[in-house]
Amino acid sequence: MKKLGLSAICLALALAGPFLQAQTVTEGAAHFVAPSQLPQSGSAPGMKVQLLSEEGGQKEYAVIFSTGDEAFSGLKEFAQKYHVTSAHFTAIGAISGATLAWFDPGRKMYKLMPFSGQMEVASMIGDIALYQGKPAVHTHAVLGLPDGSARAGHVVDMFVRPTLEVMVTVDPRSMQKRFDPATDLTLIAPSGGQ
Repeated sequence: MKKLGLSAICLALALAGPFLQAQTVTEGAAHFVAPSQLPQSGSAPGMKVQLLSEEGGQKEYAVIFSTGDEAFSGLKEFAQKYHVTSAHFTAIGAISGATLAWFDPGRKMYKLMPFSGQMEVASMIGDIALYQGKPAVHTHAVLGLPDGSARAGHVVDMFVRPTLEVMVTVDPRSMQKRFDPATDLTLIAPSGGQ
């Protein structure tokens, strides 16, 4: 077996440096906030929307995000622009950073967990319903890290790189959310009708 000299090892590490850095995900300091204080940030200027089908009052859309788009804000923008009053969606893609949250019912607060670095969106699911007359997006995600481990939670923000493909089914009947004082959350309140 051939031995490498110190200069060859240093050169190999220097060349691999950018690749190794791109494969690192950093977890920031967690902190708690009330549901009403969840940060709202970002925009999605690269978002593209395509109507895939329309039948019986139900519509299927592909909502595609590009590098730099903040997906949670983009989904809210999509819901407002297309007058979505009830929907559910799934997504896959990749991101450069996100803030996930975990709800602590004892505190009635979310623990915010920021992550930066390239990650796979292994699964993202959510819904859209009306709260005080405006579309409210609720989504959770499972993020794959470079070592194959995963982090999951309620999505606060998600910065796309290079794409996030969201398939949205818009339902013909509206769904409403109501404030729940027991949790300080806005929860879907089914009308009870069929």
